[in-house]
Amino acid sequence: VCEMKRLYVEPSLRRHGIGRKLALAVIEAAHDLNYKRILLDTLPAMRVALKLYRELGFQEVPAYYLTPIESTIFLSLELENWSAAKPISQKLLHLFDYNRAWARQMREVDPSFFSKLANLQTPEYLWIGCSDSRVPANQIVGLLPGEVFVHRNVANIVVHTDLNCLSVVQYAVDVLKVKHIIVVGHYGCGGVAAALQRQRVGLVDLWLRHVQDVQGKHSAMMESLPADRRHARLCELNVLEQVVNLAHTIVVQDAWKRGQALTLHGWVYGLKDGLMNDLRLTVSGPEELAARYTAALEALQ
Repeated sequence: VCEMKRLYVEPSLRRHGIGRKLALAVIEAAHDLNYKRILLDTLPAMRVALKLYRELGFQEVPAYYLTPIESTIFLSLELENWSAAKPISQKLLHLFDYNRAWARQMREVDPSFFSKLANLQTPEYLWIGCSDSRVPANQIVGLLPGEVFVHRNVANIVVHTDLNCLSVVQYAVDVLKVKHIIVVGHYGCGGVAAALQRQRVGLVDLWLRHVQDVQGKHSAMMESLPADRRHARLCELNVLEQVVNLAHTIVVQDAWKRGQALTLHGWVYGLKDGLMNDLRLTVSGPEELAARYTAALEALQ
């Protein structure tokens, strides 16, 4: 058994993961020296240190020496099966490292970036996209945090019963005063593929019925295509139909009625080349919808 002495990091050096790196170095050294257990003591006032020790796997144990400070907390870590990877992966500590590196990089580029970001959210765009992790809204259009308001769900669906999506639209239009709402699908969408192939996935099957409805509405066009092109086409058709659904929402209709500048767009993102495909359904008022929807469909023929 060995004991780890209390670690202290100067206040000016905190929030860089130094304490965790020191603690891990001690634990790994003790493990390499074949110690079976590490003991340490700390105080409730040392909240950050106490949180760190518990994240690393330390458990509270009875006092192992007499102390005049009644509130002293005694901790122990069993080393026999300990691995540095376990606490790091369980607590996602590596993501905090990435976060600190990212924040440091942003401050190096623009020292006032976070102060400006904290006091300003005036995006011109609402992005309604797919939940797919390969389609990050800000990055693929070269925008920074604060420049685009984002809502995502499986297969980028807009339906009048989805209060989550409609609440986002209402906040974006009525409060943030966005000028553009972009429905963005992507080629290779797993949700669209499941709907097309009638794959049973689980609860999400109910949600994907909306995509199957799109397929049914355009069955003639879909059946005229070779099998290997139907998935991509349904991704495109799904975007067009969601733009139409969006145009029919009360929030958008009311915005147009009061003369608010608001334009809807339908795009599809290509995973293979990183490029956007404009489906040419751009609508700035109710009187434009029917003609532009028809033209966008004809462009797909």
